Amino acid sequence: MTNAVVLLSGGLDSTTTLAIARAEGFVPYALSFRYGQRHAIELDAATRVAKSMGVAEHVIADIDLRRFGGSALTADLAVPKGRDLAGMGEGIPITYVPARNTVFLSFALAWAEVLGASDLFIGVNALDYSGYPDCRPEYIEAFERMANLATAAAVEGRQRLKIHAPLIELTKAGIIRKGIELGVDYALTSSCYDPGEAGRPCGECDSCLLRAKGFAEAGFADPLLRRVPIDER
Repeated sequence: MTNAVVLLSGGLDSTTTLAIARAEGFVPYALSFRYGQRHAIELDAATRVAKSMGVAEHVIADIDLRRFGGSALTADLAVPKGRDLAGMGEGIPITYVPARNTVFLSFALAWAEVLGASDLFIGVNALDYSGYPDCRPEYIEAFERMANLATAAAVEGRQRLKIHAPLIELTKAGIIRKGIELGVDYALTSSCYDPGEAGRPCGECDSCLLRAKGFAEAGFADPLLRRVPIDER
C-alpha cells in the first residue's frame, strides 16, 4: 500500500477527503495545524476523525499565524454572519487567512518527502466555497509544479509529487453524499468559524451556512446538530 499525507482540519471537507484517500487504497498520514485560529475546537474534531478512521499517524503542527493577522480567524476582527449564499463566491472575505494553504501544503510536502510518499490530499473546493484564492484548480496545479522542483527526492527522481483535490469540482451536497457513501460520521466534525461554548456552531458564518445548504440539498439531516441542545441552537 502507498503512503499519502492528508491535510485534516476536522471539518466536513477534509474528513471526506481522508475517507476518499482510504477508499483509494492509500495509507493516510493526517496533518493538522494549530495556527492561532479562533476555531481551534476543530483540532478536537480532527483528533476524533483521525482516531475513528485509523490513520497511520496524526500530527498537529504548531505555527502562529496570529503574528501576521489579516484574517477574522487569526485576529480581533468580526467573523461575517448571515451572508447571502449567492454572493459568497464574489470577492475574498475577511475569513481568508493569508497564504494558509500554501503554508499547509509546504509542511505536507516536507513530511511526504520524509515518508517517501508521492501523494498529498487536500479538501479544497471551488464550487460551494467562500471565494478563497487558494482553493482554485489553477492554484493546486501551480503548487504541484512548484513542489516537483522543490525537494531533493523530486530532483533525484525518487519522488513525483501528486496533489489530489478530489472535492474540487463537487458541490457541498455532492461532498456530503460521497462521504455518506464512504461511511463518514459527520457528527465527529466541526465546521464553524466562530463556535460557542463546547464547540456549539453559530449557524450564521459562511462555513455554517454552506454546511447547512449542503445537507439540505443532499437530503440528509446534519448529525452534528442533533448533538446540540435545542435551546442552544
